[in-house]
Amino acid sequence: MPRPAKSSSVPLLPDAWSPAARRALVKADPVMGALMKKVGPLRLELTPLHSPFEALARAIVYQQLHARAASTIFGRVCERVGHGKAFTPAKVLATPETALREAGLSANKLAALLDLARKTEDGTVPPLARVRRMPDADLVDHFTQVRGIGPWTVEMLLIFRLGRPDVLPVDDYGVRKGFMLAYQQDEMPRPKALLEFGERWRPWRTVASWYLWRATELPPESFK
Repeated sequence: MPRPAKSSSVPLLPDAWSPAARRALVKADPVMGALMKKVGPLRLELTPLHSPFEALARAIVYQQLHARAASTIFGRVCERVGHGKAFTPAKVLATPETALREAGLSANKLAALLDLARKTEDGTVPPLARVRRMPDADLVDHFTQVRGIGPWTVEMLLIFRLGRPDVLPVDDYGVRKGFMLAYQQDEMPRPKALLEFGERWRPWRTVASWYLWRATELPPESFK
């Protein structure tokens, strides 16, 4: 489950989000309002997005791995390809596949990384300037054309890298578990039901999602 970064150097979402979101969510949903009061101020922090290609490549490497192991593998990949601005689709495609496998990439992740590089070069994955202007749904449509990139991965990028205010990752376990706890349900909601319920949280569904994640960290007696 995603957690906010601890570093104070990471920029917070605009302060205006907190009072505006709080007023709107309390009015639209008293249960969400009560949860917000229990958790406290919004502390959703962003990791700046400098390169859609690099961010998606990192996401591919990190899938289904412990963060420390994934960081080591991604570091080895960068050693073979290039760091920072030198980590480009062209350089990935020019790097021998054997070298990338030796960095620790599985066959599936290697195939996904190469597909990402090709789709970045052909424009399926847009450049950063265009990404910043594109609607959420269009970004999901474009990015999920890449092998190994599903909607959840794009939603995490929208929330934690782009700071989009109205994202509800209905397939996320933590969001669904938090909803079950906060709304005192016997089981976690199905994604479709959560999507329908979440319509009342627009245009602040990202904020609601963050509070649902935090609900899983509260003691059980908080919901009695």
